[in-house]
Amino acid sequence: MVQETHRVAIFDGHNDVVQELAEYREGGRDFLARAEEGHLDLPRAEEGGMVGGLFALFAKPEHPPEGDFRRTADGYEVRLAEPLDAAYARRCIHAQLSALQQLVGRAAGKIRFATGVDEIEAARRDGAFAIVLHMEGAEAIGADLDGLEQLYADGLRSLGPVWSRPNVFGHGVPFAYPRSPDTGPGLTDAGKALVRACNRLGIMLDVSHLNERGFFDLADITRAPIVATHACAHTICRSTRNLTDRQLDAIRESEGVVGFNFSVCDVRPDAHLDEDTPIELVADHLGYLVERMGEDHVALGSDFDGAVMPRPLRDASRLPTLIEALRARGFDDAILRRIAFDNWMRVFRATWR
Repeated sequence: MVQETHRVAIFDGHNDVVQELAEYREGGRDFLARAEEGHLDLPRAEEGGMVGGLFALFAKPEHPPEGDFRRTADGYEVRLAEPLDAAYARRCIHAQLSALQQLVGRAAGKIRFATGVDEIEAARRDGAFAIVLHMEGAEAIGADLDGLEQLYADGLRSLGPVWSRPNVFGHGVPFAYPRSPDTGPGLTDAGKALVRACNRLGIMLDVSHLNERGFFDLADITRAPIVATHACAHTICRSTRNLTDRQLDAIRESEGVVGFNFSVCDVRPDAHLDEDTPIELVADHLGYLVERMGEDHVALGSDFDGAVMPRPLRDASRLPTLIEALRARGFDDAILRRIAFDNWMRVFRATWR
């Protein structure tokens, strides 16, 4: 059964491992060596059948708020992070891009950057791991969109206009439960211009972390499929980070896709930060997305190295556990291939130039 599972190639829609790279920070991990800490490195990816993914460039808050987490009577809320200084964001993003370039340079062909579906599929055939550049939060791009074309030339093919904080383009949702994602105003004029510019260049737009009004502003403007690289269903878990049925329907109608997020506080109906989350519960939540949207509109977006994972999915080597749980739920090989790989490729082809 394990051998059968490994025949399902997996492309993952989101991870934050760039923050952990030895090339980026002192004491960081060597992505080419198997580690016991964290969630993702090349050996564990290969063990789990993961052949590539969207790797997030992300500027962490420059001044993290103190006492930002607060328990409420029925859940939690996290104080919204403050806006970032653009110059600081640019330094972070450029340093992370440089770190990835150094990693690929010393990987001796085991890892490749990919900017098109043909390159992803060629890497898969050659046994190489494909990295597609994503940026989470557009603070490194000026309101006049200065820097966007250079990032595209550097290989950026996916962009989330906001993280969970405001910027010149729009408003991210705060982390909270139980709460609606309708938390404030929508896209700014600069945000609407950013959507149009990304459509023109062929950069995929990611609505993860975008509030509900911003989501529908984007949906009204974009000419490309709507995508959430790492999100779950608000009907199952009423986290602000999750998508309402109306949002899921809009993604389906646009021929888009949702990358299912493994983060326990977005998967579990009670939003508890509990690693002891059964794999059957994870599979049931993903199953709801398939039932609501159809098998062509759900993929995987783990959030490895950016969230607390269910213990059965404690790192990338355990991805076959999820495949088997979905198989036990009645998903056949054709559906598994769509969720694991093909649905991302379809959306990339429809979006990238």
